Amino acid sequence: MKTISFQASPTIVWPNENPYLNDAWRPVDTEWTATSPDLEIIGEIPRDLSGLYVRNGHNPVHESIGRYHPYDGDGMVHAMAFHGGKVQYRNRWVRTVGFLAEQAAGKSLWPGIIEPRKAALRGWGSIGAMKDNAGTDIIVHGGKILAAMSQCSEPYRISPFSLETTGVEPNWARALFPRGICSHFKVDEHTGHMMFFNFGETPPYMNYGVVDRDNQLVHFEPIELPGPRWPHDLGMTENYCVLHDLPLFFDPERLRQGSHRLGFWRDVPSRFGIIPRFGKNVDVRWFEAEPCYILHLSNTFEEGDEVVMDGCIQTNPLPDISGLPTEGYERLKAMLDLHLQKARMHRWRFNLRTGQTREEDLDDQVTEFPMVNGLHNGRSYRYSYNAIPNKGFWLLEGLKKYDLLTGRTQTYMLPQGCYLSEAPFAQRRGATAEDDGYLVTFLTNLNTGKGECAIFDARDITRGPVARIVLPQQVPTGAHAFWATPDMLPDFEAGFEAALQGNY
Repeated sequence: MKTISFQASPTIVWPNENPYLNDAWRPVDTEWTATSPDLEIIGEIPRDLSGLYVRNGHNPVHESIGRYHPYDGDGMVHAMAFHGGKVQYRNRWVRTVGFLAEQAAGKSLWPGIIEPRKAALRGWGSIGAMKDNAGTDIIVHGGKILAAMSQCSEPYRISPFSLETTGVEPNWARALFPRGICSHFKVDEHTGHMMFFNFGETPPYMNYGVVDRDNQLVHFEPIELPGPRWPHDLGMTENYCVLHDLPLFFDPERLRQGSHRLGFWRDVPSRFGIIPRFGKNVDVRWFEAEPCYILHLSNTFEEGDEVVMDGCIQTNPLPDISGLPTEGYERLKAMLDLHLQKARMHRWRFNLRTGQTREEDLDDQVTEFPMVNGLHNGRSYRYSYNAIPNKGFWLLEGLKKYDLLTGRTQTYMLPQGCYLSEAPFAQRRGATAEDDGYLVTFLTNLNTGKGECAIFDARDITRGPVARIVLPQQVPTGAHAFWATPDMLPDFEAGFEAALQGNY
């Protein structure tokens, strides 16, 4: 079965001079449903692969107000459901209030992250001027998909099989108003707890919270910071969370004048606040470390007296763009170049007994978007699966598997003109080892113009995909992804079969 459920009427003009609206980034205008057996499959889908792969991303419909940034576009979820060797694909826009308002108006009503001063309406996010696009992060918790944007937004719930937006989270979103929830929220698959944070430009500059397995907000605490910050991720262990206070934030003087100009303050140390899972602000223990910025963590765990945090450090998060032309998009490309930002795997050790921090690089190769086996998230682990970014442009062109016990690595590079998405780990049914499973990812294939879903054997990624599923349309480069096991979704098998028959 292949059906079109909705087709938008874009107002974006092509060819477009903005590189983040062309080629691998070019948005699609159609919502598809496609299921077995009407999907071309190259190779064979493993029969012991069962679950839901969801990936979020920014897919704008309308010409932007001011310059478009790749964080600005309307959120669109692409999803693959697997069971018993069968597969189904859907993509749907997240129907936020902002998306629906712009659909009704037939044009953009809010500016993006580059030019928030052009806002004419009340907005969302930590800046308070953006459209709530719910286009960055995505998880499954409480039996439904949860989507949000990185600058803080209302948490939107999405039905896992139909991908219908069911609205703002009904149980606890009101308690977070007006800040909402920021990516990256973390799910402890052992307890069902979801830990999250938000931030803004007025006190309290950060909040930290916990939602339990029954989808009830059971903890919400204001966190004192020296001023407005711009954090992006959150560390989670079995008993603690790690909050980030990093020296990449808006220039305080300019901010008082209403201008949002990011600065990297190289003489200000990074601070990491370790808080017990249900701790208060007074319980936070702050540790100092090398000035840096962090987009994405691999994992955080406890080892004796230490909390160990692994992730992709950036020691040059604001590359020097003074020599680049002010016209065009070379400056934006440089600002997002992970090679210029020097992103690489790094380890921080915070000693809870001595109060000392130790840190070291785990690799000198530029990698980002790390993923781990969800059962080891927050606990001791061995393997991290990272993406290898393109040099000079924000695209992901390969995978690298780290064995943190032996120091050995594996690498797989995609053919030229083909790019991947964040690749979460999907545990094989009956798995006996941490890497006994698959990596699942979307491919943006500029050579064919059709998107694909690729499945890798996580034990040996050098073999390349064991299966590729050709999709009805291109899948643009996106943001974050999540693998949901069947036990995260109520009545998974019945829901899968119903969706396969078109009963959603």
